[in-house]
Amino acid sequence: MKVLILNGSPRKDGNTTLALQEMETIFTEQGIGVETVRVGDQAIRGCMACGYCSKNGKCAFDDAVNDIAPKFEHADGLIVASPVYYASANATLVACLDRLFYSTGFDKTMKVGASVVCCRRGGASATFDELKKYFTIAGMPVASSRYWNSVHGRRPGESPQDEEGMATVRTLARNMAFLMKSIALGKEKYGMPEREPSVMTSFIR
Repeated sequence: MKVLILNGSPRKDGNTTLALQEMETIFTEQGIGVETVRVGDQAIRGCMACGYCSKNGKCAFDDAVNDIAPKFEHADGLIVASPVYYASANATLVACLDRLFYSTGFDKTMKVGASVVCCRRGGASATFDELKKYFTIAGMPVASSRYWNSVHGRRPGESPQDEEGMATVRTLARNMAFLMKSIALGKEKYGMPEREPSVMTSFIR
């Protein structure tokens, strides 16, 4: 089994990265492979809704998004993590996720998702909720912890001092590992849930 982590921090050794390293350790202990991709320092533009992906199976902008897509397809779980900027996620990460989820046609049902945020003080809950919405629109179960998945720290290296936050992300990793393994067993015994036919309702009359 494998987890893909998208790190939205532009800082190589920042507080978001330190929180994710706690999770990587737990996944390794649980026998789950981990690949982390740092997108926060990359030049990733937003979606133009050009429709290229629906015809060609990939985004028109051939950047990190198209590189990440096959990693996401073959992963059993996805973690998206971001520092908090102006009470929201890093805009580069948001642009990446918008295009990643929109341009990929593979079935994401039952891939487990989780979001992790790191902030100085405020905006953690808003960012946490913002990132979770990508999972719920794609049929992905959302892993939970014992608190909202936020870690606090301002200067680089401060996040490990947030003992509650670090315990929260470690618990998240354990719960996510359990959920992925349970879903794998469920697929073997029960198969996948029945899918409803796609319906697009327009509210413009």
